[in-house]
Amino acid sequence: MAALRKMLGGNLTSSSTFIRNCSLITPPTLFISCRGIASKLFVGGLSFYTSEKGLSEAFSPHGQVVEAKVVMDRVSDRSKGFGFVTFASEEEAEKALAEMNGKTVDGRVISVDYAKPPKTRFGGGMPIARGPPEPIDDKVKDDYFNPEPNR
Repeated sequence: MAALRKMLGGNLTSSSTFIRNCSLITPPTLFISCRGIASKLFVGGLSFYTSEKGLSEAFSPHGQVVEAKVVMDRVSDRSKGFGFVTFASEEEAEKALAEMNGKTVDGRVISVDYAKPPKTRFGGGMPIARGPPEPIDDKVKDDYFNPEPNR
């Protein structure tokens, strides 16, 4: 935190100070991730025929849409029925959430909520193979395959 404070040239007393200072050191496209996830909305219940353009047009009356993304299935190249809409400000996202939740888009009733940050997986689960196994000593092989008879 001290390094960040020194880099920004001041103290980080509030999140708004951080946001203002963050915009000075990052390009505009990275500003969304610097601000956090508050202006990104999850949209569920989408029609399989809703495109990113259609999603953007449906939400644009409620504020400036920075990005509209419909999540597609890799195998069938068809919509999975949900997507994300990113707004330019948190206020616009709140307004869109309040007004669009439960509305109809392309013949389907959608549900709108704040997007959750992606889950990061550190460790756990199945270990990843790191190459071929270590060679076994000849003595270990002999001891294993030719055991001494019990006395």
